[in-house]
Amino acid sequence: MDEWLPEALYTAEQVRHLDAVAINDYHINGFELMKRAGQAAFDRMLERWPALARGGTLQVFCGAGNNGGDGYVIASLARQRYLPVRVIALKNPDELTGDALRAWHWFRDLGGSTEVWSRNVTITGTVLVDAMLGTGLSGEVRGDYRDAIQMINHSQRPVLAVDIPSGLSADTGAALGAAVQAAMTVTFIGLKQGLLTGAGPRYCGTLNFASLAVPDDIYSQELPASHLLREQELAALVRPRLADANKGTHGHLLVVGGDEGMGGAVVMAAEAALRTGAGLVTVATREEHVDAINARCPEIMTRGVQDTDDLNRLITGKSAVVIGPGLGQSDWSKALLASILQSDLPILADADALNLMAEEGQLLDSTSRALLMTPHPGEASRLLQELIPDIQANRFAAVRQLQQQYGCVAVLKGAGSLVYDGETVSLCGAGNPGMAVAGMGDVLSGVIGSLLAQGYDMVQAAKIGVWLHAAAGDDCAAEAGQIGMKASDLLPYIRRRVNQLANA
Repeated sequence: MDEWLPEALYTAEQVRHLDAVAINDYHINGFELMKRAGQAAFDRMLERWPALARGGTLQVFCGAGNNGGDGYVIASLARQRYLPVRVIALKNPDELTGDALRAWHWFRDLGGSTEVWSRNVTITGTVLVDAMLGTGLSGEVRGDYRDAIQMINHSQRPVLAVDIPSGLSADTGAALGAAVQAAMTVTFIGLKQGLLTGAGPRYCGTLNFASLAVPDDIYSQELPASHLLREQELAALVRPRLADANKGTHGHLLVVGGDEGMGGAVVMAAEAALRTGAGLVTVATREEHVDAINARCPEIMTRGVQDTDDLNRLITGKSAVVIGPGLGQSDWSKALLASILQSDLPILADADALNLMAEEGQLLDSTSRALLMTPHPGEASRLLQELIPDIQANRFAAVRQLQQQYGCVAVLKGAGSLVYDGETVSLCGAGNPGMAVAGMGDVLSGVIGSLLAQGYDMVQAAKIGVWLHAAAGDDCAAEAGQIGMKASDLLPYIRRRVNQLANA
């Protein structure tokens, strides 16, 4: 679980500007900021690995720039605490400049010595410190830095990454050829958006933030590139139940899907919608699934539909529609999707609805554009006609392109799910790898669809729903572990979480 994190997320260039504002406009010495960074990282390291202070050893890998300077500060603090420390320099310290050179001089004056990197270096530290490459990295990691990263990862020793794991893009969360696998990352001044999405969470480990006590006013100099979804802000949007409410007060959601042999997906979406608070839920599916759904969950109203005439009769009186779970790609599927897209209801499209949209572009010609799309990277690749690695290499660009191309509110699922409404990118830092199982997307569709049916607007429903689903997954994992989690396991946790939001 990450420590408290600020809501504002920035690119690397923006954080460099904030750093410059602190130095130039508020006259905070650059070396003083470096010492604060090193101290913050050192303190968090000892909190995480207290055995270091009781006979452990530290091994610090220092690069050529200010990130390396932070590493020399950490090594100096270790010397002051009489903690055995070994420094591996990826660049000869005599060639350092500026504050990094001052940091090395401090370490040297405390009696410290450095070893210049070679492939003959051995890993000896109880804990390793990665202070090699900072946020300025743009191209792929090569040469000595790549070799050092591979050696560190191969050692399987716990690693503290200073500001960012070496090799990770601060802007996108992509690994640039090779990246350090850290157990903990302490990042400074501004929270970099790439640490929280794509491969970022995998390489960062536990993420800590340290502002370095810079004045709050400096943050007015930069509009955040994106925003972190946080419970307290979302709770302010969630409405408690009225004392005189009835089932109609809380909306009627229609869930469309479940082609032959795929009835389970619509059931999970419908049950999730009920657990999120929809007053009524109707499922439109193949006739063969009706009895099984009624037996599993009698609260769901289930109707077999053969054609669009059957479906159109069900649309009347509904508050919102979810289409896609188990929909398939048959002629029946295409006809139902085309009919739904002509309605004037808020529509959430997921799963095969998205695949059909990618394949049958004309389906979108008549849509009302009251549309919310929730693709995973594979579905996004088909919608944008790009390769999955390209989607994952810049998820921020992909979610913007989805919104612009389809005129929707776009949710790009995955580690660090993104929501984009045409103005603001929101990032969900909750969730865990245990949720990477079949049916999780169906449950999310039901959660967001329920919120749409209850009268939340597209953006509110997407933000609340994405966070609610992820937080429920974390609750489920905390109780029984990540491995073996099923999508339906989330249902009681969703109910608990939505009530916590409503009563906050």
